[in-house]
Formats: sequence, C-alpha cells, structure tokens
Amino acid sequence: MKHLLTAGALALASMTAPAGAQESADVSEMTLGQPDAPVTVVEYASFTCPHCATFHQGPLQELKAEYVESGQVRFVYREVYFDRYGLWASMIARCGGADRFFGIADMLYDKQSEWTDGEPAAVADNLRRIGKLAGLSAESVDACLNDRDTAQALVAWYQQNAEADGVTSTPTLLINGEKHSNMPYDELAALIEAELGE
Repeated sequence: MKHLLTAGALALASMTAPAGAQESADVSEMTLGQPDAPVTVVEYASFTCPHCATFHQGPLQELKAEYVESGQVRFVYREVYFDRYGLWASMIARCGGADRFFGIADMLYDKQSEWTDGEPAAVADNLRRIGKLAGLSAESVDACLNDRDTAQALVAWYQQNAEADGVTSTPTLLINGEKHSNMPYDELAALIEAELGE
C-alpha cells in the first residue's frame, strides 16, 4: 500500500506547471449513480496502486451491480497522485470527459502492470496507446498530456481533498463521510446495508 508524501506531492505540483501559473482549469468529480442516492461511497485511489487495481477489478464491479445500478449508492472516484505516472494516467482518463472516464479507468487498471513499466517516455507512449484504444484521437491525447493548467489544478485538488478527509493511503473509502481502509466486498456491503437501514 502506498502512502502519501507531502513533499513528493509538492514536488509533483512544481514539476507539472511553471512557477506562478494560475489554476485556471476546472476539476470535475467523477461519479456513478444517482446524485440523491441514500449512500455515497467515495474512493481515493491511484492509477499506479496495485491494491486499487484489485478493488476496481473486483469489489467495485460488485458494488456497481448491486448498489449503484439500483440507485442505492452514489460512487465518487477521487484520484491520488503518488507520482507523475499516476497524474498522467488521470489526465488520459479525464481526456474523454465524464462519459468515458470510468471506461478508460478500467483499461488503465486492467493493464496497470504493462503501462507502468519502463522509463518516463515509454510510460507516456503506453498511455497514449491506451487513449487511442479508448477512441481518443492522437491530437486530443497529446493535448491532454501537455495541459499544464489541468495538471496543476488536479494536483491542488488532490492535496485539498486528501488533507480535508485525512487520506494517508490508497485505496481509502468514505461511506457517507466515515473513513475506512481497503476491505473485502462483503465487509463493504455490510457497511452499506447498515447505512441503508438507518
């Protein structure tokens, strides 16, 4: 499990934007489900975190089928940035807009061990390929990867959220505002049922 490093996050922010750059880009919450669902589950995750990949390939799929699609849970995904690779992946996932975000996120988690392997230039090329497989044009992928305003805004947004919610590792789950560490699906479902029963 990876842990947040404030100094590393600050270095990441300075690496992605020139000094004095304004945070002019808007950052949207990526959500699934009905806005008025009785239970909100927020996941803090990194695209480079293996535990997050496991959560997305298993428990999240069950959560969507059982609770999100039935209107009982609103799921919110918030990115955490341990490194530039995770930030780049987020920029690719967000490149297609809200409608494509979770589909691209699934691809990033499914192929995590492949695209994270190599030097920075190779990783960037791997992410470009995933973007193209997702139906994004080469021009739009390059524009998204080179959007410094968005990169800086995403890092600032992550830092603000992580500090507000006391997030120190990934995946971290908030269930109606109460923080929990990663857990098996049956434990997650029990917590959701408890909230639905109140």
